[in-house]
Amino acid sequence: MPENAPSPSTAAPAVPRRLRADAQRNVTALLDAARAVFDSTGVDAPAKEITDLAGLGVGTLYRHFPQRSDLVKAVVQSNIDACAAAGPPLSAAHEPGTALVKWLQQYTELLGTKRGLASALHSGDPAYDALPGYFLQRLTPALTALLDAAAADGAIRDDVSAGDLLFAIAHLCLPVPGADPGYSARMVGVLIDGLRNGPRQRG
Repeated sequence: MPENAPSPSTAAPAVPRRLRADAQRNVTALLDAARAVFDSTGVDAPAKEITDLAGLGVGTLYRHFPQRSDLVKAVVQSNIDACAAAGPPLSAAHEPGTALVKWLQQYTELLGTKRGLASALHSGDPAYDALPGYFLQRLTPALTALLDAAAADGAIRDDVSAGDLLFAIAHLCLPVPGADPGYSARMVGVLIDGLRNGPRQRG
């Protein structure tokens, strides 16, 4: 090795770290752009619309997400992660009952705002097969913690599980022909009122 060459143990790792950081920034930009485009245009929006918003080339998009289903899946997972991560900050900032309600409202938005997302996820594409398990794995513990705290505080009834609420709200957020855009949120509000006002002791 030449006398002035950098030591492999010191200089060499710097380049991979920089490349990994650049790649992560690109992925984050693409996911943020895809999320915004899916909200406004739908999951079948042209790739260029996403990359233009992200300030990146189409080639970068396909390098990280070769198939449209890869991008949809990544957006769904990132949204699930954000919803799950919202629990502790809400608990720190609000009383248990309020924290729970705010989290359920965020969960409702997660289910109801992506145009065409439900159809894509139920298309039979095997790329989405793992999403239901991921959904439950990430959201069940987050909601359980909020429910337990609210029940212990006397803010809600204590005979409803996280699974009950996750599935009930998911059904309430299914499209209803002829319903206005606020329909699902209102129905979830009715469910939350029942959670607050129902029996608080198991019989």
